[in-house]
Amino acid sequence: MSAVFVGMPSLPAYGIGNLHATESFPDAAEHELANGQMRTNLRHATHSIRDKRLKVVGELPDWEDLRSAGSAAKEAAMADLPALLAQFEENFTARGGIIHWARDADEANRIVASLVSEQDTREVVKVKSMATEEIGLNDHLAAEGIEAFETDLAELIVQLGHDKPSHILVPAIHKNRSEVREIFLREMPDVDPDLTDDPRQLAMAARAHLRRKFLSAKVAISGANFAVADTGTLGVVESEGNGRMCLTLPHTLITVMGIEKLLPRAEDLEVFMQLLPRSSTGERMNPYTSFWTGVHADDGPQNVHLVMLDNGRTAALSDRYGRSALHCIRCSACMNVCPVYERTGGHAYGSTYPGPIGAILSPLMTGIKAEENNSLPYASSLCGACFDACPVKINIPEILVHLRGEDVDSRRGKPRLPSEMDLMMKGAQWAFSSGRHLNLVEKALPLGRLAAGRDHKIKRLPGRLAGGWTASRDIPAPPKKSFRDWWASEHDAGDTGTGKDGK
Repeated sequence: MSAVFVGMPSLPAYGIGNLHATESFPDAAEHELANGQMRTNLRHATHSIRDKRLKVVGELPDWEDLRSAGSAAKEAAMADLPALLAQFEENFTARGGIIHWARDADEANRIVASLVSEQDTREVVKVKSMATEEIGLNDHLAAEGIEAFETDLAELIVQLGHDKPSHILVPAIHKNRSEVREIFLREMPDVDPDLTDDPRQLAMAARAHLRRKFLSAKVAISGANFAVADTGTLGVVESEGNGRMCLTLPHTLITVMGIEKLLPRAEDLEVFMQLLPRSSTGERMNPYTSFWTGVHADDGPQNVHLVMLDNGRTAALSDRYGRSALHCIRCSACMNVCPVYERTGGHAYGSTYPGPIGAILSPLMTGIKAEENNSLPYASSLCGACFDACPVKINIPEILVHLRGEDVDSRRGKPRLPSEMDLMMKGAQWAFSSGRHLNLVEKALPLGRLAAGRDHKIKRLPGRLAGGWTASRDIPAPPKKSFRDWWASEHDAGDTGTGKDGK
């Protein structure tokens, strides 16, 4: 299937920025699994969120119908995306907004830095935004001498801790309140030295720290949860009120949004405003829901810009099996039920997008051949819990299997040293190719008793695969005789039914 043209000529094939892992998932996961405190924090947080979600979802008798409606709306948007983008641009600009099209992360960063510099300021306040994390905007602005202040509490914790987000919804989910207190005491100017780890005190300290920034900022940068094509409207939902402050107080508002956030009609919001809060925070509705349409005289920002970001989304859209990953509304429900994410945390995925959705979205946007990202589709047990939890019915397990196949196909014909798995599979192919071969293997099996202890169990075997297996389980010692040898000793050779060639 050819790439879908969305109005931006000469699009790069794949995305760049914070979509690429620096090491393979198995290697990164091995490091993260050694962090016992992180695993404890994650288990507590993810179980709390998913229990709340189950309660509020159970209140709706038409929940499955809402999921189907959400899926249909996103599918319709992706099928007609070029036309909807043109419609949105027309309506957004007609109401005083200015749109900038960004092919990739580098272009988006340059556009935002230029817009900020035009306002004669070296500081900006930010609403939590996955898109700006994806393109590495904060680092780019810092290199240009512009300081970005995260105003979401969890993002502030990550920023002050010189860390990276570990969760789509709760970036600091891997930190407990004692760790947050230490970060605030170490990094936050003018903080009370007697600050405790009481959640209310921590929140008040963050509020005092940010209040001055809200009142003095000339420029705010946001993401967007939704964009409505038929009205040119943008929307942000959040729980702390920091978003509302950023969206209303500064003179200039710059929004960075992936092109897949588009919805065809304003009526579609009725569905998504029920799906998103229940799936993300386990709430019936978000405490703060903000929509804005262009510029209004003497009301809110008077200089409104929108950076429409591709950065590999067109490449994902061209994948007929994987394109539904772009339906994601960033609720994080899949992460909260994933047994792999619960144990490894978000940093093991290496990308801005962790968990099950990241395991498909990142390789789709960067290409399965991207170094290290080709291991992400294997970061799953394929249990299907993510599909059951997804509010827009993205079949994540099916896409994972598809991407695994793409990865295998991409390796065909490339010269390389055979892996341990390759050798094992070749050996199995030889053994099962004929009864005589299998008979020879069976005769050698009793030699495995030499590796067993007095309890007749094999506790350790060499190699990455066998060693990994015996690291957490024992293998019973093989019997003294194979079944065929036992049968031959108990019956006449003519009655074995194996024939002269052992088949």
